[in-house]
Amino acid sequence: MLYYTTSFHHAARMTDRKNKRIVIEGITPQGKAFRPSDWAERMSGTMASFKNSRIHYSPLLQPSINHEGYKCVLLDPKLKESSPEVYQAILDFAKANQLKICDEDEANTK
Repeated sequence: MLYYTTSFHHAARMTDRKNKRIVIEGITPQGKAFRPSDWAERMSGTMASFKNSRIHYSPLLQPSINHEGYKCVLLDPKLKESSPEVYQAILDFAKANQLKICDEDEANTK
């Protein structure tokens, strides 16, 4: 199940800035969709569990779709406390592939 980042916008306003999720958008510097097309699900799957033959994504790392239809990953900063290596690997992947990294407010105001 994918969640749209816009559905979190109003809830994000009510939270403290440090509790806002980081949005990694699957858009290349050339403005094209990042490949492979299932990158967000693959990345989020690293922390997912299976129950009743269904995948359940962790609230700390979830695939999403932005308002322009591009795949995204929602990364909760709390992951840095519980799994600092995973948190850093995700950010390193995004930087190495030149993916846009922003917070929920930035992602929703474009």
